[in-house]
Amino acid sequence: MKSYVRGMIIFLVLYFAGIFIFVFITGKADSSSAKKEQLILKLNDITNKASKNWNDLSQLDKENFRVPFVILGQENEKLYVSPELSEKMDSGGINQLSPEKAIKQDYLYKYVLRDNEVLGYVILTDNGNALNAMRIRVIIALFISALVLLTAASLFGVYIKKSIINPFNKMEEFAGKVAEGNLDEPLLMEKNNMFGVFTESFDIMREELAASRKREIALQKKEKELVASLSHDLKTPVTGIKLSAELLKAKLEKESVEAGADNLDKIEKVDNIYKKADQIDVLVTDLFTSTLEDLGEFKVNCQDEESQVLAEIVRKYDDKEMVVSEPVPGMIINIDAKRMSQVIGNVISNSYKYAGTKINISYSLADDFLEMKIKDFGPGIPDDELQLVTNKFYRGKQWADSNVEGSGLGLYISKTLMIKMGGELLIENDHDGLCITLLIPLS
Repeated sequence: MKSYVRGMIIFLVLYFAGIFIFVFITGKADSSSAKKEQLILKLNDITNKASKNWNDLSQLDKENFRVPFVILGQENEKLYVSPELSEKMDSGGINQLSPEKAIKQDYLYKYVLRDNEVLGYVILTDNGNALNAMRIRVIIALFISALVLLTAASLFGVYIKKSIINPFNKMEEFAGKVAEGNLDEPLLMEKNNMFGVFTESFDIMREELAASRKREIALQKKEKELVASLSHDLKTPVTGIKLSAELLKAKLEKESVEAGADNLDKIEKVDNIYKKADQIDVLVTDLFTSTLEDLGEFKVNCQDEESQVLAEIVRKYDDKEMVVSEPVPGMIINIDAKRMSQVIGNVISNSYKYAGTKINISYSLADDFLEMKIKDFGPGIPDDELQLVTNKFYRGKQWADSNVEGSGLGLYISKTLMIKMGGELLIENDHDGLCITLLIPLS
């Protein structure tokens, strides 16, 4: 539409420029008095010839005066009409001419004299104003035609906008909404819309996409419910394996003490079974938590706890005994202890898995939060990935193709849990490692 308006403006500018050029040129030509002088000379010439040939005015036909004129007698009777005048006027109009009317019409006229006797009159019906009148009529016609063209173009533009551009804009807007996933708003059809068939097809497509998305959501929900059910069911045998491994390890250690049996190799293997089962337990727990979050059924029950519970959680997951922790400041924090255990366990497990160095834990107060910093001394995370590692199933580029096992759920679940408990999880590269900060809300 902008191109159409721009084209119309250019056309009108050129059109009016042409009119003004015409006015300027014709006005300049018309302002000259040369034509008036020529008419007077012709009038004198015609009068002289008429005086000489008064008895036979038909002799004037041999002359080529190139101006319209009429010769009248003393009683205003028509005696001669030039060919130019007879082509432009009817005889009635010619008969009505007289010197008095010639004066009113500003026509040039002259007496035909012979021996000081007035024989008749020669009247030129071209006074020089005819061309000017025609010029004015042409200018008016040009302006009227410009107005008509402008009106027609405006009406045509309104028609184009209403019949073509607006429907296209609505379809474009509709396509944008569909691309954004908004499939609930129908595409309304207007009466006499020339794109009615396309509009109806677009709306049918929207309905099919909406139905397809509903089916997909229902299928995804069933899949997630199945994963949640399986994850929950897997926890029972895994817990049994861990308990059996603990009992077997305790029995072997007791035999070693009481009977002096050399069970170190067996104890190590049983301990490996326990650790692998514990890894499976962590993965199943993360998967179960993530699935519940997707289903919108993940709940966090926060309550007041003594801050010393954090030290107990750290000891629980420090199976390599490489954590160096400051004393926890005594205060009351508002957390879900079970979920906080999951958060800290995931962070320490990640540090052992990817850094393999000692871990320093420090505490400080920051407004209404207890700030818990967990820092390792590994390679850290590239700066362009810091905001991505808490996304679901995302693993760093340097670890994605490595032999290090991982699901990409640990930090995602940890951040989600901290937010649900009213806190936050922040990740930053320190100068010699990676630092994860937990903002734990106070009571």
